[in-house]
Amino acid sequence: MLRKSSRGEWYLVVQACLFLLLIFGPHACCPITPWGAPHAWIGSAGGGALFLAGLLLAATGAINLGKNLTPLPVPKENAPLVVSGAYRLVRHPIYSGITFMAFGWGLWVNSWLTIAYAVLLFVFFDIKSRREERLLVEKFPEYLAYRKRVRKLLPFVY
Repeated sequence: MLRKSSRGEWYLVVQACLFLLLIFGPHACCPITPWGAPHAWIGSAGGGALFLAGLLLAATGAINLGKNLTPLPVPKENAPLVVSGAYRLVRHPIYSGITFMAFGWGLWVNSWLTIAYAVLLFVFFDIKSRREERLLVEKFPEYLAYRKRVRKLLPFVY
């Protein structure tokens, strides 16, 4: 049985399950018809581009955090507030990048079901980021001003 941890370890368990579902879960179910031409090709091409853009955004976000990167929603003790690099575009570039990769993967494999998994992952990251942001506001009072000027998960949108 999972216990609720003060550091948020259960988020990692749910996140890992969603990643496994995206990669190894079923890509089709009976009533949904396969994508036909030219939609399959367009989906794969767009999905590949979206996957690469997401990879670039997530990697840049991780590099910008450097040694302060943690998989838990609790910021490290002596970590500074990072608002440069990918963090100028979106407050959670790693979550955004992984979400873009998930949608890209769904398009690449031409699967509405995999795209639905990506939606679940987006909702999960939205929930996880809410907890993280409460902790960031407590630790960094200047986070409130940053939050007003930079979008949360989708650059320039949300």
